Amino acid sequence: MAMKKSTIQVGGKSIVIHQDGSGPPLLYIHGIWDIHTLQADPFPFHEQLAERFTVTMPVHPGCGESTGMSDITEIEDLAFHYLDLLDALDIKQATIVGFSMGGWIAAEMAVRNPERIGKLVLIDSAGLQVPGTLVGDLFMYVLHRDGGIMQELRELLFKDPDSTIAHEIIPDGRVNIPDEVLRYKSVTLAARVGWEPPYLFDKKLLGRLHRITSPTLVLWGEHDRLIPIANGHAYVDNIPQASLRIVKDAGHSTIIEQPAACVDHITAFLETGKLPVSDTPSLASAG
Repeated sequence: MAMKKSTIQVGGKSIVIHQDGSGPPLLYIHGIWDIHTLQADPFPFHEQLAERFTVTMPVHPGCGESTGMSDITEIEDLAFHYLDLLDALDIKQATIVGFSMGGWIAAEMAVRNPERIGKLVLIDSAGLQVPGTLVGDLFMYVLHRDGGIMQELRELLFKDPDSTIAHEIIPDGRVNIPDEVLRYKSVTLAARVGWEPPYLFDKKLLGRLHRITSPTLVLWGEHDRLIPIANGHAYVDNIPQASLRIVKDAGHSTIIEQPAACVDHITAFLETGKLPVSDTPSLASAG
């Protein structure tokens, strides 16, 4: 099922928008990998989300057919780009679901203009660096394309690196040129905002999370090897209204490995407006 596609102008950039579904409106901010299939068919996660909500999914500047990557040099640029996109779409207050880098962008938006975010869902979100833990070096792997390195990258991103979907998303060797270009664009954008070690990290974000006024559901893959679960706890410990739910049998690619579970958690939160009890005690209360 192909989603409806349109293009809007945001700050001089041509931004592709994918949209489908019915029900309450929801803005989805994608990660590094999950935008590729939107050029053809969406992932089951996107389809199932569209069965419950009217889903609007912009493509990051410079990714897919969107333009404007040269304007992005740090994560703040993406945060303000998406705030401008809300204006372009005439959305006064958005319900936002962000995955991985998309969750990081959503959090940066929420600390800058908390009044623009109604409810917030962060899924395996980048952006933080917790002392004593390390975010995986994603860029070391994507610079190499031999089978051994790709297997290690699948192990970083998936609970089951030998699954069919893991090999479809992270194939050994090079694939067709259009898909290679899509991957290159996505990784290039991620590198522009997250290359400097510690990777995929904004040292100012943790101290700003108290500004988020939105009820926030944090979903995290039980076996996330890219971004440690400690980062999920840090988000919950520092956002005033937040709860953590751990998604079993999933690595970092939670929405890909466990789409139905993710959609069920999101739907229960957004439809009731109530945060669930966190699955595990916070690091702050435990320490």
